[in-house]
Amino acid sequence: MTTPTSPTRGLSRRALMTSAGTAALGVLGGVAGTRALAADAAPASETRPAAAPSGFASFSWLGTSGWKIRTPATTVLLDPYVTRFDTGLAAGRFAATARLRVDAAALDRALGRAGSADGVVDSILVTHTHWDHFADVPHLARTRGAMVFTTLTGYHLALAMGVPQGQLAVVRGGEEMRLGDLVVRVVPSLHSRTATGALLFPGVRTQRPARPRTIADLPEGDTLSYLLRSPQGRSVLLLGGSDYDDQALRGLRVDTVALPVPSTDVTAGYAERLLTVLDQPEQIVLVHWDDFETPLANPPRTSDATRTRMRDLTEQIRRLSPRTRVVEPEYGTPLDLL
Repeated sequence: MTTPTSPTRGLSRRALMTSAGTAALGVLGGVAGTRALAADAAPASETRPAAAPSGFASFSWLGTSGWKIRTPATTVLLDPYVTRFDTGLAAGRFAATARLRVDAAALDRALGRAGSADGVVDSILVTHTHWDHFADVPHLARTRGAMVFTTLTGYHLALAMGVPQGQLAVVRGGEEMRLGDLVVRVVPSLHSRTATGALLFPGVRTQRPARPRTIADLPEGDTLSYLLRSPQGRSVLLLGGSDYDDQALRGLRVDTVALPVPSTDVTAGYAERLLTVLDQPEQIVLVHWDDFETPLANPPRTSDATRTRMRDLTEQIRRLSPRTRVVEPEYGTPLDLL
């Protein structure tokens, strides 16, 4: 989890979470626009296809690392955290005991009403089980009948939160799956760390626990990423935390990366290693930077400190890979990535 902050507060919420243990939430909204933070991409190298995105899939950012992906045959969600609730951050009193809750009306507004054609969800991909990635997943699975692909920890947590066993699939990395007309590769990944090198809410669940009630009841539980491919061969890598496993990414051909903005400098060579191992992808979409405890509205809100981090990351990418375009999404605005 990266940790966004509110521009209206004197205390940096990122700084607060870094000292408390770093966490973040993202959310969804509804109106328009994306902004390119870097120059347009230079011509692609000979090692990459010249074909542009074909409009095969629509990617709509749900805040944090969340996405709604629609193709002609399927609708897939990644880390669909839409409910916002107070964890004490705004008051400078982050509480691991903050109670979990679900805002069903917000989910219907963001994803389409349950039972409607627009609200159909076929599959949900989970990168890890911190609350800002997982808390809405059990409700969505129960109300929309979606299949949930998650870690062993996510499997046991979802069971404890009322998801039928038949809607749960455990993945660990290396799987190649067809979900409708998408091919999805599960990629082992890593979670970001606090300024001290610690991990917020570490742990795994190897058996069904008591029903989770607080945010601390949803541990990280290992982290995955997902590579989505279109029939035309284009690919998008969706990361859920601001770290990754270089070896797991090696050899993958990736056109676009959804890249979380880190909230600390603990992860060494964050941009450089990624650009090297992925051979300078055409496009990077910045995610996991928005404030998660303010009303949903475009443009997404964040703190001045986070904006500085976003600018610094963009400048690093431009310097290291001038051909790579960097995009800042807005809530609910379709992007043509495949």
